[in-house]
Amino acid sequence: MDAYAKVLLIAIPFFIGLMIIEALYSWWKGQYHFRSMDTISSLSSGATNTLKSVLNLSIIIISYEWLVNHVALIEIKVDWLVWVLSFIAIDFASYWSHRLNHSVNVFWNRHIVHHSSEEFNLACALRQPIANIVSFGFIFLFPAALLGLPAKVIAVIAPIHLFMQFWYHTRHIPKLGWLEYIIVTPSQHRVHHAINDIYLDKNLAAIFCVWDRMFGTFQEELDDVPCVYGVKRAVSTWNPIKINWQHLWLLIKDAWRTASWKDKFRLWFMPTGWRPKDVQQKYPVAYTKNPYSQVKYDPQSTRALHAWSWFQYVLQTVLMLHLLINLGKIDAPMIFVYGGFIFLMIYSYSDLMDRSPSAFWFELIKTIFGLAIIYQTGDWFYLNDMLPYGHILMASYLIISLFVVLYFVRFEIKTEALSKLEQSKV
Repeated sequence: MDAYAKVLLIAIPFFIGLMIIEALYSWWKGQYHFRSMDTISSLSSGATNTLKSVLNLSIIIISYEWLVNHVALIEIKVDWLVWVLSFIAIDFASYWSHRLNHSVNVFWNRHIVHHSSEEFNLACALRQPIANIVSFGFIFLFPAALLGLPAKVIAVIAPIHLFMQFWYHTRHIPKLGWLEYIIVTPSQHRVHHAINDIYLDKNLAAIFCVWDRMFGTFQEELDDVPCVYGVKRAVSTWNPIKINWQHLWLLIKDAWRTASWKDKFRLWFMPTGWRPKDVQQKYPVAYTKNPYSQVKYDPQSTRALHAWSWFQYVLQTVLMLHLLINLGKIDAPMIFVYGGFIFLMIYSYSDLMDRSPSAFWFELIKTIFGLAIIYQTGDWFYLNDMLPYGHILMASYLIISLFVVLYFVRFEIKTEALSKLEQSKV
């Protein structure tokens, strides 16, 4: 895990740097596709996914290593061939896993966060899930296991394969000629993220578009059908943790509410978006039928709240990097305590971005939790080794942050809500 943390210490600044370049280029071209809160939400979603990976918060039913040790039919001796076949095998597995997420109701919950942004830019590439707690990748890697492809090689290639999917989340790269027949391009992936009927559930491949062409899921980007981004049932929140569980919560409520015992069981495995008729009639959910009538989620916020949200995100990133740097020194269970604090921090400031009064209570819990850590340890996870009186600075931040959030909730959010209520009565 230390090796993975070292990779992340390079990857995180690199990805953020590319996003800044894209944002500046967008501004220069007059085609700005970044919105402040949406971008923070995307970046924060990436942070929760990183935390999940670092803390290894997954249940692995059968590991690939166990599978290859028990079902391998051959052993390939040529080194370069092992690496090439392993990459192809991972890409093949990625296609089918991705297709399953788009096809079955319960599995859509593992993927909805990635499609939830109503913009399309490099930031939304980082909207990665934490809801995929149960890992069953061994099913789709069965061909790799039969070929005896080593688990160590698969483990090395898997994160590289994921990172290679970052670059094509942009509107600024046009079609790439003959490459459109070999690899997944920005044009193809724009189609994948669009909610236009002709584009839905198309272009599911990760690196090689040959899988889409072979299995009937390819769709070219059409000049006369501009892509509209997001999901059909808009998530209407900036909180990445809420987004991760929103669809699952709807399924749970639908299973409880429907009168049909058959529907209680089958709704989990029906096509994505399917709901029992009785529930759909009694508890309708907003659904975008015409993508060109889309109204983007964008609660109006003051410049002060935008600035504060960016400050919170930047500090959260600093804390994340601090966790990664000290991963070898922080033992369990304290690594989970630190991770839990960062999760709580993200939930708190993204709830405030939604202009939710409950943000204060989450901030209060975060403050008490953080101060308790400092009181018990006399430090902030070895921060004093890097910065004199670091724990004092951290305690000061926690207290100041609580009062700042109280100000936003008391004097902006609630005051505005009361004003709207009074206007509605007039």
